[in-house]
Amino acid sequence: MRTLKLVALAVSISAAAAAQAADSYTLKVAHFLPSTSNAQVNIIEPWCEQLRQESNDRIKCQLYPSMQLGGTPAKLADMARNGVADIVWTAPAYSAGKFPRVEALELPFMLPYGGKAGNELIWSFYEQYAKDDFKGYKMLSLFGDGGMDLHVRGKQVKTLADLSGLKLRASSRTAAKTLEALGATPVSMPPAQMTEAISKGVVDGALASWEVVPATKLNEVTQYHSVAPEGQHAIGYTVLTMLMNQKKFDSMPKDLQEIIDRNSGKALSERFATAWDKAMDDARKATPAEGMVAIDAANYKAMQDAAAGVADAWAKEISEKGIDGKALVEGARTLSSATR
Repeated sequence: MRTLKLVALAVSISAAAAAQAADSYTLKVAHFLPSTSNAQVNIIEPWCEQLRQESNDRIKCQLYPSMQLGGTPAKLADMARNGVADIVWTAPAYSAGKFPRVEALELPFMLPYGGKAGNELIWSFYEQYAKDDFKGYKMLSLFGDGGMDLHVRGKQVKTLADLSGLKLRASSRTAAKTLEALGATPVSMPPAQMTEAISKGVVDGALASWEVVPATKLNEVTQYHSVAPEGQHAIGYTVLTMLMNQKKFDSMPKDLQEIIDRNSGKALSERFATAWDKAMDDARKATPAEGMVAIDAANYKAMQDAAAGVADAWAKEISEKGIDGKALVEGARTLSSATR
């Protein structure tokens, strides 16, 4: 009888272990930056570890940085939708035209500098205006790059006139239109390519967030970095997101779905904000004082005036696609005005 009980117990333990194994999920997480990037080291890896701990090892992540699953950054959103990856971290603007509503947040001088300040507005805008952009995805996080500044090789940019003739890297078509309005020539390329392009003289610099400066070694190929007047909004912004394959999420047990939900959304955006603000601050502090170029209020106003038509042109263009662009611009401005 004792032997039978031991056998039954062993069978029960084996069955439970098999059930747990069948109930475990390894999520493929892909993104476009190196494994040493701020996003992976300080946000994605700790987030994955929290999921693992809270699920008792039933949720694990397999990370694929630097486009290791193939393709280009422009294809990341499709990779999540098609199940090539379970989760991606990307910029909606890399997939031009697929996420039109959030482009309103990237219009010139729309959002304040800083991860925390910008992310609160971005999440509010998403909930009120932009959910339709992400139908078919499980939204895990939507946040910003903290605002972009000008990083230039060999020339200080203090005035609108200083931008004339410069070739500058642009992260999106909205950033490109902003640079055009300011008199520069935009060249679109992902972050991983801009340092080499500057070093070879293909472009003169970049419109980029301070957060990417160390990761891309942008500081090694540029000498001058713009500083906006205190309290002003950023020249440009890149909205970023973590998206999950909806079918993958739906296939998971309810308790695991709840763990992901609890650690995503606004909570995950706040994780990004904290890490972004620290990275931006560290990058600025590591830059020699003589490389920081202050733009005074009058010249910054001249830049704002020069770029004023970008929002109107964008609203008209987006309205031709059946989306009320004017309402989106007004909505973004209303949220943004609260920070001024």
